[in-house]
Amino acid sequence: MATATGPSPADEYLAEVLAVVERVPPGRATTYGLVAEAVAEVLGRGGPRQVGQVMARAGGGLPWWRVVNAAGSPPAHHLDEALTELRAEGCPMTRDGRRVDLRRAVWLP
Repeated sequence: MATATGPSPADEYLAEVLAVVERVPPGRATTYGLVAEAVAEVLGRGGPRQVGQVMARAGGGLPWWRVVNAAGSPPAHHLDEALTELRAEGCPMTRDGRRVDLRRAVWLP
């Protein structure tokens, strides 16, 4: 909710997370932790769990499948959909095809 002095801290955090995630290029991936670090550089707060909460509430159009955990795994409750999107973009995957190969695919915000 915005105030006379500007957006609320929650809205500000949401906007910053979304701005970072929207910049992840097709075929690449980043982690919740890296997004949190980028946001913290600007706002001085937040962490990977807060990024996950924002991502869970984010609407359509956001390339959510490009944000994975530190092991390269997409969200378990959207695993098949995320893997389909990542593969379609040509994102480097591990040999078993179940995780992003972050050594080759990581995008640093």
